[in-house]
Amino acid sequence: MELSYMELREQICDVCHKMWQLGWVAANDGNVSARLDDGTFLATPTGMSKSFITPEKLVRIDGKGEVLEGLPGYRPSSEIKMHLRCYKEREDVNSVLHAHPPVATGYAVANVPLDEYSMIETVIGLGSIPVTPYGTPSTYEVPDNIAPYLGEHDAMLLQNHGALTVGADVITAYYRMETLELFAKISLNARMLGGAQEISRENIDRLISMRKGYGVTGRHPGYKKYSKQGENRC
Repeated sequence: MELSYMELREQICDVCHKMWQLGWVAANDGNVSARLDDGTFLATPTGMSKSFITPEKLVRIDGKGEVLEGLPGYRPSSEIKMHLRCYKEREDVNSVLHAHPPVATGYAVANVPLDEYSMIETVIGLGSIPVTPYGTPSTYEVPDNIAPYLGEHDAMLLQNHGALTVGADVITAYYRMETLELFAKISLNARMLGGAQEISRENIDRLISMRKGYGVTGRHPGYKKYSKQGENRC
């Protein structure tokens, strides 16, 4: 069901509140955006806790990040450049979510990709999750460094920074962040127990082929590894 303009604003706020409640963001961390039918975007404002976001506090911006509609003094985060690059590279993306979920971000700061094909749901939904190269916040380094991964991935870790997910709508982008953080927790637990046991390659391919039947949207890298061969991080 297509959401009205106000319903979309409310949905973004709901996701912001969930991010804060789950401990994925602190202070004014994180940002959420959504593409509108007219080619403009709604985005969370800079300098504000996600727990305080309400519909009227969101800003509407153009493709250059310029404010078209918003309360006086409100503007998007300087990280909106990262969001806009996602929309530019992917016509199927209508929402972008950036947060600092603690376990997934732990992998990001350790520069360890989540590329184990060990959990059925993650194999189907996301595949491997790379760590994109370091980029200085607020610069074009971040969007430039994520761009090469957007063609195959709907979720990625930002080195020494956090996590990024994209989706056809706000809820899909949010669900992917949930999946990412849960898989990071499971992966960490498996490492403490001696390491995850991967699913066989035959069954991995079979699971990936089931995406269409399950109605999974977005991109998938297939079977792709980013860890160095033989690397042991346990």
